Amino acid sequence: MSLCCRQSMGLVVALLALAVFMTSRRELVAADNPQGKPIAEIIPVGNKIRTSQQILDIMHSRPGRPYDENTIQEDVRRLYNTRWFTPDGIRILTTEAEGRVTVTVLVTELTSVVQEIIYDGAEHLSLSELQSLTGLRKGDAMSPLANELGRQAILKRYHEEGRYYASVELVEGTKPTDTRVVYRIIEGPVVKVANVEFVGVQNAMIGRLRQQLATNTTKLGFGGKFNPNTIDLDRKALTDYYHALGYLNVQITPEVRRSADMSRVTIVYHVREGTRYHVAGRQIEGNKSVPTEKLEKLAELQPGQPYDRRVAQADQLRIRDWYGHRGYAVGVEEQWYEVQPGLVQVHYHVIGDRGAPDRVGRIIIEGNSVTQDRVILNQLDLLPGQVLQYPKLEEARMRLNRLGIFDPEDPPTVEVIPNELDNMFKDIRVRVRETRTGQFIVGGSVNSDAGLTANIALNERNFDLFRFPRSWDDFRSGRAFRGAGQELRIEAAPGTQFQRYAITFREPYLFDTPFGLTTSAYFFNRAFAEYNEDRYGGRITIDRRLDPYWTASFSTRIEGVMVKDVPGFATPAITDDIGGHFVLGLRAGINRDTRDSYIYPTRGNVFDVGFEQVLGDYTFPVGTAEFSQFLSSRYLAREDGSGRHVLGIRTQVAVAGGNAPVFERFYGGGIRSFRGFTFRGVGPFENNLAVGGTFAFLNTIEYQVPVLPSDRLFIVAFVDHGTVEKNFTIKDYRVSVGTGLRIAVPALGPLPLAIDFAFPLNQGPGDIRQVFNFSVGVFGGPGPR
Repeated sequence: MSLCCRQSMGLVVALLALAVFMTSRRELVAADNPQGKPIAEIIPVGNKIRTSQQILDIMHSRPGRPYDENTIQEDVRRLYNTRWFTPDGIRILTTEAEGRVTVTVLVTELTSVVQEIIYDGAEHLSLSELQSLTGLRKGDAMSPLANELGRQAILKRYHEEGRYYASVELVEGTKPTDTRVVYRIIEGPVVKVANVEFVGVQNAMIGRLRQQLATNTTKLGFGGKFNPNTIDLDRKALTDYYHALGYLNVQITPEVRRSADMSRVTIVYHVREGTRYHVAGRQIEGNKSVPTEKLEKLAELQPGQPYDRRVAQADQLRIRDWYGHRGYAVGVEEQWYEVQPGLVQVHYHVIGDRGAPDRVGRIIIEGNSVTQDRVILNQLDLLPGQVLQYPKLEEARMRLNRLGIFDPEDPPTVEVIPNELDNMFKDIRVRVRETRTGQFIVGGSVNSDAGLTANIALNERNFDLFRFPRSWDDFRSGRAFRGAGQELRIEAAPGTQFQRYAITFREPYLFDTPFGLTTSAYFFNRAFAEYNEDRYGGRITIDRRLDPYWTASFSTRIEGVMVKDVPGFATPAITDDIGGHFVLGLRAGINRDTRDSYIYPTRGNVFDVGFEQVLGDYTFPVGTAEFSQFLSSRYLAREDGSGRHVLGIRTQVAVAGGNAPVFERFYGGGIRSFRGFTFRGVGPFENNLAVGGTFAFLNTIEYQVPVLPSDRLFIVAFVDHGTVEKNFTIKDYRVSVGTGLRIAVPALGPLPLAIDFAFPLNQGPGDIRQVFNFSVGVFGGPGPR
């Protein structure tokens, strides 16, 4: 029998089966609007090679769940991705009976089988890479569409590898009756980008335009492979950049110039900037329940200003979030109209301002086979029945992403789905995809204070203290001691002057409450000029986040401290504390942090205050307070908002009781304390040995200016001033001035390399000067100890 006849008979059989199925349920009628109604059953029809269960396993829709058109469309996409079916071989039919929906999946399967796959001419891609790109295997159903997609994937990879002149031809496998898939490949040479040029730019900074590009140029023959697919991406990025600056009619035309030997190209972007538009007026429309005057106060785009798409988008977000916090799922669209050359009228149109506020219905969690539901629920800040504050959905998504326990390539989603009643109660669906959460870290650091220090750490971000293994399979599958969202870190940091060994456990939501618990056990060894110190013990901290900015904490530390190797000429201020000592510290503190970034803050502040009562072999109080403020202005920045000048101001005050031993007193000096002096080179000295003080007052004013368009190199100028005294007094006030660099080196992690040159203008007796300081760190380090 011919293939055509077999396919025709298969279609007839499928239609007959569907007809029998329909007539056997005469009470069924076509579902006009199945959205939100419960699914009674899902029935595949027409499948002969694949079982119905295999098809159902691919789908996410399930009997008993509400019918969701978006989920059904995703199911169809997943089924096509299996390459089991012809290009138009999947149809979804719905019927309804007694308020429940039956979903029929009508399929037409591919019947011919791939017997051989040939990649002719491939030399620089391995067979495993080619198989991964095409997804083809012997025994698969013969799919001309899948074969063509494989051809495109191979060509795309060659282009990504810089083989601009590569070609890939599908010689066999273009017909459903073929039994072989043959690709004829001409790889061609690797082509590199010699330069990227801009022609016609008048009102933009060339360096900032380069920062928008995905294309890289070759440096000394390394990197810079030419991928033609990035040109359209670069052109769009450049256009968006100009639109953000108000050049709404900009035209950008790319040109590729080849070198004589065809080994290199120069990409030239011809730019016609056009007129920069200004705002003639602004209007808000579509708001029914909220006075326009109230929404106008949320908008920052003002008539007379240059049109700035970033400001307009921020206005849209503020208006949408204002509604969203009150339970209204509105959209805000922006439209602008040219009223005359160089002037636009901007309209913000509110869509969906109607009815009562929405409330939270069910919360449905999908995709977590290891992680407990409560770990995810603790991040949502949403409870059934309460007003659905829509901005919290995005906040929850970001918090789930920051946990580091889900796949960043397929990040968590938090979305509203219709429920079967279609009322004000909206169901929330959370989808996650789990990933490996354990890390083995090997690294190191070096600075002028602590010398060279290695770092070896084992970190698990989804730890479960009580999930004991039940079998060896629990270890192999990664279920043992995982799933509770706790964190366990075991760390060893041997160094030339400092050693640290610690194990830390954190439960961020103790008993599913807003309180967090952190416990740690540690051993430190520190080599100072005055003595060597061994410190071992443990710390328990309970913290409570009061709101997005404020956090309160209470901690207890229990330590044993050994002071040894003291020079013979040391005074009693040090020698009285030789030997082992028991320390018990009880500390309460509160912290407020409004910085816009922990790594490169440009605005906001940090306020931290705490009081500790120390007991044990010594009894004394310790009070500390620190305030840091970061200031910047859009007037001291580039026109696109980058390159902000930042002024940082920091003040630290610390006071301890007079009975504080040498290992609990305050010291100043070093790159993170008081530049211009060595580490612990500021403070009271006796016989040229630092004995520490019970009062410290340290301050910094630092001004940071970007140098490169990439904002990866900054020049800083600073003034450090303050004192460390034996008693609560200011006797020897020190001042130093200096300059330095902050260099962002991606290979060294997120923190920049800091290099500073500082010169003391005023110093106390015995202070030890040090002009050069360096570290991987930022302004605003630890306190005076």
